[in-house]
Amino acid sequence: MEKLSWEIIAGHEAQQAELRAMLREGRLPHALLFVGEKGIGKKLCGRVLAAAILCGQDSPCGQCANCKAMNLGAHPDYYELVPEARGKSAPIIRIEEMRSMQTTVSRSAVQADRRVVLIDDAEAMNEAAANSLLKTLEEPAGDVTFILIARSRSALLDTIVSRCIPISFGMLPQEKVTEVLKRQGIAEDMADKLASLADGSIGRALKLQADGGLEIRDKALAFLLGLPELSLTKLWQEAAAMGEWERAQLTEWTVCFNMLLRDLLVLYGDGDSELLYHRDLRGRLAEFLPSFTQRQLFAMAAETKEFLRRLQSNVNLRLQLEGFFIRLLDCR
Repeated sequence: MEKLSWEIIAGHEAQQAELRAMLREGRLPHALLFVGEKGIGKKLCGRVLAAAILCGQDSPCGQCANCKAMNLGAHPDYYELVPEARGKSAPIIRIEEMRSMQTTVSRSAVQADRRVVLIDDAEAMNEAAANSLLKTLEEPAGDVTFILIARSRSALLDTIVSRCIPISFGMLPQEKVTEVLKRQGIAEDMADKLASLADGSIGRALKLQADGGLEIRDKALAFLLGLPELSLTKLWQEAAAMGEWERAQLTEWTVCFNMLLRDLLVLYGDGDSELLYHRDLRGRLAEFLPSFTQRQLFAMAAETKEFLRRLQSNVNLRLQLEGFFIRLLDCR
């Protein structure tokens, strides 16, 4: 595990400075909410903050027993709660895991002066788990700091949000993502392409590389280019084939498809724009532009956003794909 320090976090300098000031001045709240898109460094920042809290300084020293335990991923006073998938269902945080955490943190700290709980993807809590956490935040037992990680405040109960101090994290500049990828040994040309697709998320860029993201993008492009001539027979075939994909792969395809639609809309406004996600596809997308009006593209983007939302719940993938594809045809 990488040595935890503020220096390993790419960007988010203002957020780091705010958190360190809270630690120095002794005004760190009992619950924080880190908000922002996935893969931009919120969880890493939460782990570094946890290490600093357990170390007792505004920055982990890296030398004390608490820092060494955190760097080994084995600190007895640090608890990390993450969503778990069962079968093909979407990952969620269940009441059983929440209660297990609550039982642990209700006891006195073992090694440090307090305990730290990090809840990743907090929006994945089911209703029972969320209500149980709310009771804990209302009446925290013992010396414990909670760090919740979520994409948006609106994804959580208002009553949970009101009991946390929110820290917002923005997307990283493409150049920063490229820089980090190159430091990890990825060739510059590939790093540039991955960074352009990652939309400011280092985690997404790395996942794209590991999961063949450029190949998924090509599949999304091929579907888009074939959409004007898509027949119902072909639609059923595509839905049947893609319905067998893993949910994560299908989500990635949908994100790429949405980016392509966004690029077409950008080209409508300015054919020379540098704001494209897929700069290497500028020529092919420009040739395709007359196939749809702006109104049609906006309608397709709205349907894609809704489909992406549905993918986050336990739905039949094939049936959802069939409905999504039919709605896209209606936008033509």
